[in-house]
Amino acid sequence: MSKVNLDTVKTFLLSLQDSICAGLEQADGKGKFVEEIWQREEGGGGRTRVIRDGAVIEQGGVNYSHVFGNSMPASATAHRPELAGRSFHACGVSLVIHPKNPHIPTSHANVRFFIAEKEGEAPIWWFGGGFDLTPFYPVMEDVKHWHQVASDLCAPFGEQVYIDYKKWCDDYFYLKHRDETRGVGGLFFDDLNQWGFETSFAFIQAVGNGFLDAYLPIIARRKDTPFGEHERQFQLYRRGRYVEFNLVWDRGTLFGLQTGGRTESILMSMPPLARWEYNFSPEPGSAEATLYEHFLKPQNWLAS
Repeated sequence: MSKVNLDTVKTFLLSLQDSICAGLEQADGKGKFVEEIWQREEGGGGRTRVIRDGAVIEQGGVNYSHVFGNSMPASATAHRPELAGRSFHACGVSLVIHPKNPHIPTSHANVRFFIAEKEGEAPIWWFGGGFDLTPFYPVMEDVKHWHQVASDLCAPFGEQVYIDYKKWCDDYFYLKHRDETRGVGGLFFDDLNQWGFETSFAFIQAVGNGFLDAYLPIIARRKDTPFGEHERQFQLYRRGRYVEFNLVWDRGTLFGLQTGGRTESILMSMPPLARWEYNFSPEPGSAEATLYEHFLKPQNWLAS
Protein backbone atom coordinates (compact mmCIF):
# COMPACT_ATOMS: atom_id res chain seq x y z
CA MET A 1 0.00 0.00 0.00
CA SER A 2 1.37 3.41 -0.99
CA LYS A 3 2.17 5.89 1.73
CA VAL A 4 -0.28 8.69 2.45
CA ASN A 5 1.39 12.01 1.58
CA LEU A 6 -0.29 15.18 2.84
CA ASP A 7 2.31 17.49 1.32
CA THR A 8 1.77 16.07 -2.17
CA VAL A 9 -1.96 16.69 -1.88
CA LYS A 10 -1.42 20.26 -0.68
CA THR A 11 0.94 21.00 -3.58
CA PHE A 12 -1.69 19.83 -6.07
CA LEU A 13 -4.48 21.79 -4.40
CA LEU A 14 -2.53 25.05 -4.45
CA SER A 15 -1.72 24.53 -8.12
CA LEU A 16 -5.36 23.69 -8.86
CA GLN A 17 -6.52 26.93 -7.26
CA ASP A 18 -4.08 28.84 -9.47
CA SER A 19 -5.14 27.12 -12.69
CA ILE A 20 -8.88 27.47 -12.05
CA CYS A 21 -8.55 31.16 -11.19
CA ALA A 22 -6.50 31.77 -14.34
CA GLY A 23 -9.04 29.95 -16.51
CA LEU A 24 -12.00 31.81 -15.05
CA GLU A 25 -10.28 35.19 -15.38
CA GLN A 26 -9.58 34.47 -19.04
CA ALA A 27 -13.19 33.41 -19.63
CA ASP A 28 -14.49 36.53 -17.90
CA GLY A 29 -12.20 38.93 -19.74
CA LYS A 30 -12.50 41.71 -17.16
CA GLY A 31 -12.74 40.55 -13.57
CA LYS A 32 -9.72 39.63 -11.46
CA PHE A 33 -9.51 37.55 -8.32
CA VAL A 34 -8.51 39.37 -5.14
CA GLU A 35 -6.64 37.22 -2.64
CA GLU A 36 -6.76 37.21 1.15
CA ILE A 37 -4.44 35.05 3.25
CA TRP A 38 -5.96 34.02 6.58
CA GLN A 39 -4.75 32.13 9.61
CA ARG A 40 -6.73 29.93 11.96
CA GLU A 41 -5.83 30.40 15.61
CA GLU A 42 -6.20 26.70 16.40
CA GLY A 43 -3.98 25.69 13.46
CA GLY A 44 -3.84 26.22 9.73
CA GLY A 45 -5.32 28.81 7.40
CA GLY A 46 -5.92 29.39 3.75
CA ARG A 47 -6.04 31.50 0.61
CA THR A 48 -9.41 33.01 -0.23
CA ARG A 49 -9.79 34.40 -3.74
CA VAL A 50 -12.91 36.31 -4.74
CA ILE A 51 -13.91 37.81 -8.08
CA ARG A 52 -16.63 40.47 -8.30
CA ASP A 53 -18.39 42.52 -10.95
CA GLY A 54 -16.67 40.95 -13.90
CA ALA A 55 -17.95 40.99 -17.45
CA VAL A 56 -19.41 37.48 -16.95
CA ILE A 57 -19.07 36.60 -13.26
CA GLU A 58 -21.16 38.64 -10.83
CA GLN A 59 -19.40 37.07 -7.87
CA GLY A 60 -17.43 33.93 -7.23
CA GLY A 61 -14.74 32.47 -5.05
CA VAL A 62 -12.04 29.84 -5.34
CA ASN A 63 -10.74 28.96 -1.90
CA TYR A 64 -7.88 26.86 -0.62
CA SER A 65 -7.80 25.90 3.05
CA HIS A 66 -5.75 23.66 5.30
CA VAL A 67 -6.87 23.39 8.91
CA PHE A 68 -5.58 21.06 11.58
CA GLY A 69 -6.02 20.42 15.28
CA ASN A 70 -5.67 17.99 18.16
CA SER A 71 -9.33 16.98 18.30
CA MET A 72 -12.34 16.73 16.04
CA PRO A 73 -15.57 18.75 16.37
CA ALA A 74 -18.55 17.02 17.92
CA SER A 75 -20.42 16.79 14.62
CA ALA A 76 -17.58 14.78 13.09
CA THR A 77 -17.14 12.31 15.94
CA ALA A 78 -20.89 11.76 16.12
CA HIS A 79 -20.82 10.74 12.47
CA ARG A 80 -17.50 8.88 12.72
CA PRO A 81 -16.88 7.81 16.35
CA GLU A 82 -13.55 6.20 15.38
CA LEU A 83 -12.15 9.74 14.94
CA ALA A 84 -12.46 10.52 18.66
CA GLY A 85 -9.11 11.17 20.31
CA ARG A 86 -7.29 11.76 17.04
CA SER A 87 -5.55 14.82 15.66
CA PHE A 88 -6.59 15.82 12.15
CA HIS A 89 -5.66 17.67 8.97
CA ALA A 90 -8.29 18.77 6.45
CA CYS A 91 -7.38 20.53 3.22
CA GLY A 92 -9.19 21.30 0.01
CA VAL A 93 -10.14 23.64 -2.78
CA SER A 94 -13.76 24.75 -2.99
CA LEU A 95 -15.37 27.10 -5.48
CA VAL A 96 -18.72 28.61 -6.37
CA ILE A 97 -19.33 30.83 -9.39
CA HIS A 98 -22.44 33.03 -9.70
CA PRO A 99 -22.60 34.49 -13.24
CA LYS A 100 -24.46 37.66 -14.17
CA ASN A 101 -26.33 36.25 -17.15
CA PRO A 102 -29.22 33.99 -16.04
CA HIS A 103 -28.51 31.78 -19.06
CA ILE A 104 -25.15 30.77 -17.57
CA PRO A 105 -25.62 28.25 -14.76
CA THR A 106 -24.17 28.67 -11.31
CA SER A 107 -21.45 26.11 -10.72
CA HIS A 108 -19.79 24.53 -7.71
CA ALA A 109 -16.81 22.24 -7.30
CA ASN A 110 -14.52 21.00 -4.57
CA VAL A 111 -11.83 18.45 -3.91
CA ARG A 112 -10.65 17.71 -0.40
CA PHE A 113 -8.49 15.43 1.71
CA PHE A 114 -8.85 14.45 5.34
CA ILE A 115 -6.50 12.52 7.60
CA ALA A 116 -6.83 11.73 11.32
CA GLU A 117 -3.92 10.28 13.26
CA LYS A 118 -3.23 8.73 16.64
CA GLU A 119 0.09 7.50 17.91
CA GLY A 120 0.52 3.76 17.56
CA GLU A 121 -2.44 3.37 15.18
CA ALA A 122 -2.84 3.50 11.43
CA PRO A 123 -4.09 6.83 10.05
CA ILE A 124 -7.71 7.21 8.99
CA TRP A 125 -7.90 9.13 5.71
CA TRP A 126 -10.14 9.77 2.73
CA PHE A 127 -10.72 12.02 -0.25
CA GLY A 128 -13.96 13.68 -1.25
CA GLY A 129 -15.30 16.16 -3.76
CA GLY A 130 -17.10 16.57 -7.06
CA PHE A 131 -18.77 19.25 -9.13
CA ASP A 132 -22.39 20.15 -9.87
CA LEU A 133 -24.32 22.56 -12.08
CA THR A 134 -27.29 24.75 -11.19
CA PRO A 135 -28.95 26.21 -14.30
CA PHE A 136 -31.85 28.66 -14.32
CA TYR A 137 -32.63 28.43 -18.05
CA PRO A 138 -31.06 25.08 -18.89
CA VAL A 139 -30.06 23.99 -22.39
CA MET A 140 -29.81 20.25 -22.96
CA GLU A 141 -26.59 20.69 -24.95
CA ASP A 142 -24.93 22.19 -21.88
CA VAL A 143 -26.25 19.58 -19.46
CA LYS A 144 -25.08 16.74 -21.70
CA HIS A 145 -21.65 18.33 -22.09
CA TRP A 146 -21.30 18.74 -18.32
CA HIS A 147 -22.15 15.10 -17.70
CA GLN A 148 -20.05 13.86 -20.63
CA VAL A 149 -16.96 15.46 -19.11
CA ALA A 150 -17.85 13.87 -15.77
CA SER A 151 -18.36 10.47 -17.36
CA ASP A 152 -15.14 10.65 -19.37
CA LEU A 153 -12.94 11.54 -16.41
CA CYS A 154 -14.46 8.69 -14.37
CA ALA A 155 -14.03 6.08 -17.09
CA PRO A 156 -10.39 5.14 -16.38
CA PHE A 157 -11.34 4.32 -12.78
CA GLY A 158 -14.13 1.88 -13.57
CA GLU A 159 -17.33 1.74 -15.59
CA GLN A 160 -19.52 2.03 -12.50
CA VAL A 161 -17.81 5.11 -11.04
CA TYR A 162 -19.73 7.77 -12.99
CA ILE A 163 -23.03 5.98 -12.39
CA ASP A 164 -22.46 5.72 -8.65
CA TYR A 165 -21.06 9.21 -8.13
CA LYS A 166 -23.72 10.82 -10.31
CA LYS A 167 -26.41 9.20 -8.18
CA TRP A 168 -24.60 10.29 -5.01
CA CYS A 169 -24.60 13.85 -6.35
CA ASP A 170 -28.33 13.72 -7.17
CA ASP A 171 -29.05 12.41 -3.67
CA TYR A 172 -26.75 14.83 -1.84
CA PHE A 173 -27.73 18.07 -3.59
CA TYR A 174 -31.40 17.49 -2.87
CA LEU A 175 -33.54 19.97 -0.98
CA LYS A 176 -35.72 17.69 1.09
CA HIS A 177 -37.91 20.54 2.28
CA ARG A 178 -38.59 21.52 -1.36
CA ASP A 179 -38.69 18.00 -2.79
CA GLU A 180 -36.44 19.02 -5.67
CA THR A 181 -32.82 18.79 -6.75
CA ARG A 182 -30.62 21.87 -6.52
CA GLY A 183 -29.75 21.58 -10.19
CA VAL A 184 -28.78 18.98 -12.76
CA GLY A 185 -26.06 17.37 -10.68
CA GLY A 186 -22.69 16.05 -11.74
CA LEU A 187 -20.41 14.11 -9.41
CA PHE A 188 -20.21 13.78 -5.64
CA PHE A 189 -18.14 11.38 -3.57
CA ASP A 190 -16.83 11.12 -0.04
CA ASP A 191 -14.89 8.67 2.13
CA LEU A 192 -12.82 7.63 -0.91
CA ASN A 193 -9.92 5.41 0.18
CA GLN A 194 -10.78 1.94 -1.09
CA TRP A 195 -8.54 2.32 -4.15
CA GLY A 196 -5.45 3.12 -2.10
CA PHE A 197 -3.78 6.49 -1.85
CA GLU A 198 -2.22 6.81 -5.32
CA THR A 199 -5.32 5.89 -7.31
CA SER A 200 -7.65 7.88 -5.06
CA PHE A 201 -5.37 10.91 -5.39
CA ALA A 202 -5.27 10.48 -9.17
CA PHE A 203 -9.07 10.53 -9.20
CA ILE A 204 -9.40 13.81 -7.33
CA GLN A 205 -6.82 15.30 -9.67
CA ALA A 206 -9.00 14.24 -12.61
CA VAL A 207 -12.08 15.77 -10.96
CA GLY A 208 -10.34 19.03 -10.06
CA ASN A 209 -8.75 19.44 -13.48
CA GLY A 210 -12.01 18.46 -15.20
CA PHE A 211 -13.99 21.39 -13.80
CA LEU A 212 -12.79 23.95 -16.36
CA ASP A 213 -13.29 21.45 -19.19
CA ALA A 214 -16.89 21.09 -18.07
CA TYR A 215 -17.72 24.73 -17.33
CA LEU A 216 -15.82 27.04 -19.68
CA PRO A 217 -17.55 25.87 -22.89
CA ILE A 218 -20.92 26.59 -21.28
CA ILE A 219 -19.82 30.11 -20.38
CA ALA A 220 -18.63 30.68 -23.95
CA ARG A 221 -21.92 29.48 -25.44
CA ARG A 222 -24.26 31.44 -23.14
CA LYS A 223 -22.49 34.65 -22.10
CA ASP A 224 -23.95 36.73 -24.95
CA THR A 225 -27.52 35.39 -24.71
CA PRO A 226 -29.88 38.37 -24.27
CA PHE A 227 -31.93 38.60 -21.08
CA GLY A 228 -34.22 41.08 -19.35
CA GLU A 229 -35.56 41.88 -15.92
CA HIS A 230 -37.94 38.92 -15.99
CA GLU A 231 -35.07 36.45 -16.37
CA ARG A 232 -32.99 38.32 -13.81
CA GLN A 233 -35.72 38.12 -11.18
CA PHE A 234 -36.16 34.39 -11.76
CA GLN A 235 -32.40 33.92 -11.43
CA LEU A 236 -32.46 35.73 -8.08
CA TYR A 237 -35.42 33.65 -6.93
CA ARG A 238 -33.67 30.38 -7.80
CA ARG A 239 -30.48 31.58 -6.12
CA GLY A 240 -32.51 31.48 -2.94
CA ARG A 241 -32.55 27.70 -3.26
CA TYR A 242 -28.76 27.75 -3.29
CA VAL A 243 -28.76 29.67 -0.03
CA GLU A 244 -31.27 27.29 1.52
CA PHE A 245 -29.22 24.22 0.67
CA ASN A 246 -25.92 25.62 1.88
CA LEU A 247 -27.30 26.80 5.20
CA VAL A 248 -29.64 23.90 5.93
CA TRP A 249 -28.11 20.76 4.43
CA ASP A 250 -24.48 21.23 3.43
CA ARG A 251 -22.08 19.25 5.67
CA GLY A 252 -19.04 21.20 4.50
CA THR A 253 -20.51 24.49 5.73
CA LEU A 254 -21.21 22.98 9.15
CA PHE A 255 -17.76 21.38 9.39
CA GLY A 256 -16.05 24.64 8.46
CA LEU A 257 -17.94 26.67 11.03
CA GLN A 258 -17.52 24.09 13.80
CA THR A 259 -13.78 23.79 13.22
CA GLY A 260 -13.28 27.54 13.54
CA GLY A 261 -12.70 28.19 9.86
CA ARG A 262 -12.87 31.72 8.49
CA THR A 263 -16.56 32.59 8.27
CA GLU A 264 -16.18 34.95 5.32
CA SER A 265 -14.43 32.22 3.35
CA ILE A 266 -16.95 29.54 4.29
CA LEU A 267 -19.91 31.73 3.32
CA MET A 268 -18.20 32.86 0.11
CA SER A 269 -20.54 30.39 -1.59
CA MET A 270 -23.52 32.67 -1.02
CA PRO A 271 -24.74 34.67 -4.03
CA PRO A 272 -24.34 38.46 -3.84
CA LEU A 273 -28.07 38.90 -4.42
CA ALA A 274 -31.02 36.54 -3.97
CA ARG A 275 -34.75 36.80 -3.39
CA TRP A 276 -37.65 34.79 -2.04
CA GLU A 277 -41.27 34.89 -3.16
CA TYR A 278 -44.20 33.39 -1.33
CA ASN A 279 -45.78 30.38 -3.04
CA PHE A 280 -44.18 31.03 -6.44
CA SER A 281 -45.43 28.95 -9.34
CA PRO A 282 -44.13 29.34 -12.91
CA GLU A 283 -46.50 30.05 -15.77
CA PRO A 284 -47.52 26.84 -17.54
CA GLY A 285 -45.56 26.34 -20.73
CA SER A 286 -42.95 28.93 -19.79
CA ALA A 287 -39.17 28.55 -19.84
CA GLU A 288 -39.29 28.70 -16.06
CA ALA A 289 -41.76 25.81 -15.95
CA THR A 290 -39.41 23.77 -18.15
CA LEU A 291 -36.75 23.94 -15.44
CA TYR A 292 -39.09 22.43 -12.88
CA GLU A 293 -40.79 19.90 -15.14
CA HIS A 294 -37.80 18.51 -17.03
CA PHE A 295 -34.50 19.44 -15.42
CA LEU A 296 -34.94 19.23 -11.64
CA LYS A 297 -35.52 15.50 -11.89
CA PRO A 298 -32.58 13.04 -11.79
CA GLN A 299 -32.22 11.24 -15.12
CA ASN A 300 -29.72 9.78 -17.56
CA TRP A 301 -28.51 12.94 -19.26
CA LEU A 302 -26.26 11.03 -21.64
CA ALA A 303 -29.06 8.92 -23.10
CA SER A 304 -29.41 9.62 -26.82
